[in-house]
Amino acid sequence: MITSQSFGITKDGHEVTAFTITNHKGAKLVVLDYGAVMKDVVIPDRSGNPVDVALGYDELTDYEENPPRFGAVIGRSANRIAGGKFTLNGQEIQLAVNETKTGNNIHSGPDFYEHRMYRASVNEKNNCISFTLNTPDGDQGFPGAFDLTVTYMLTEENKVKIHYEGKSDKDTVVNITNHAYWNLNGSGTAMNHLLQIRAENYTPVDEHFIPTGELASVENTPFDFREPRTLAENTAVGGEQIGFTGGIDHNFVLEGDGLRCVAVLTGDQSGIAMTVLTDQPGMQVYTGNFIRGPKGKGGTEYAPRDGVALETQHFPNSINTPAFASPVLRAGERYSTTTCYAFDIAD
Repeated sequence: MITSQSFGITKDGHEVTAFTITNHKGAKLVVLDYGAVMKDVVIPDRSGNPVDVALGYDELTDYEENPPRFGAVIGRSANRIAGGKFTLNGQEIQLAVNETKTGNNIHSGPDFYEHRMYRASVNEKNNCISFTLNTPDGDQGFPGAFDLTVTYMLTEENKVKIHYEGKSDKDTVVNITNHAYWNLNGSGTAMNHLLQIRAENYTPVDEHFIPTGELASVENTPFDFREPRTLAENTAVGGEQIGFTGGIDHNFVLEGDGLRCVAVLTGDQSGIAMTVLTDQPGMQVYTGNFIRGPKGKGGTEYAPRDGVALETQHFPNSINTPAFASPVLRAGERYSTTTCYAFDIAD
């Protein structure tokens, strides 16, 4: 079932609608046409009690600020591009340098997709909602007019599916993800969650948070989640890489191809397990090292590491790293990728 209600009016005078998708198992997904934000993900815990497992806000004004980018769709290119520049078809493209500490462009800011209004289309039959955004040639500095559609679906099996689809009229760079922060207990630290990732390698970074181009083994590093381990246990290992980023903020080289299971996150108190499936080559794991901003849901004072982001995407700075899978979308070609969060109760 899908219902909708007003979620307020933006500072620019746009009315925002919150769409609520529910299933017969008591799960609920709330999404906004502002930023195509995934606001709430409510899942029954091991006792049947509803738990909102996604960090976020109660008020639209807070989403207009939203420094951590809770639940936001990130585009045209997620993650970091070194120096904010790249060369495409022999032309050097200069983006804004909006991460001043490192001198990079991050998440294609400062004119972020999370602060755009999308057109909504409801599909009751399939229990899904699509949000469409049309961006002009040169938007955020990227070549090509790019049209993006983001579709959210909640199934009867408690799966939240996100499908991204788009086209550009010029060769461009496209790398879309969702920046949800997960806390499967609903509140408190997420560092005692168990995480398992099907990745033998990760991409080390330099002091500017940019991958060195190496695919390094996770063995004997804080990034070895081949077996379930707590985020706290691995982060405590420390080392240069953890020192660079203040915790885990690294890309994992996912095993396999196509839509497949790549990770399982389990809440230590709720018993809720979230399986991540994607067709993307990488997943940025960010332990919320610098969460800040307005008070969260119910007046909660979110602290660093109260949520973990599992961002499925192309590798950071892949446009400048020939050894990485290319994020270039050719003119007229279809961009299409799916990520699914499947919720269950851990054994």
